[in-house]
Amino acid sequence: MELKPLTDGLSVTPQVRVEDVPKLARLGFRSLMGNRPEGETPDQPAWEELAAEARRHGLEARQIPVVPGKIGDADVSAFRQALEDMPGPIAAFCRTGTRSAMLWALANPDHLSPEDRLRTAAEQGYDLSALRERLG
Repeated sequence: MELKPLTDGLSVTPQVRVEDVPKLARLGFRSLMGNRPEGETPDQPAWEELAAEARRHGLEARQIPVVPGKIGDADVSAFRQALEDMPGPIAAFCRTGTRSAMLWALANPDHLSPEDRLRTAAEQGYDLSALRERLG
């Protein structure tokens, strides 16, 4: 698990495993957000297993499943709402972390400029330049 902070309250990471959850709790994360649809790949842990382990370690858990390349306005709105509702810091994950970073950039909870969002994502290894027009 490689956590990549986008803000003080949100880090993104590739797929979280059940055995990663205790480490997230030890690192001070208070919430876990999954951005993968169930069964996207055969090796993916079931969301309910991850959510149960998160709850066992005192983390809030929420799934906002997003199909790659199909992030819609409802997905962005749900992500923004989760950022407002869930206690931080939050660890959000998908297969590689890119979808979670894209959702953050599109939700723009910190009211950053498009360039600031692109730069922040790029500093963490995510090229979101294809979203430039959608970022405003």
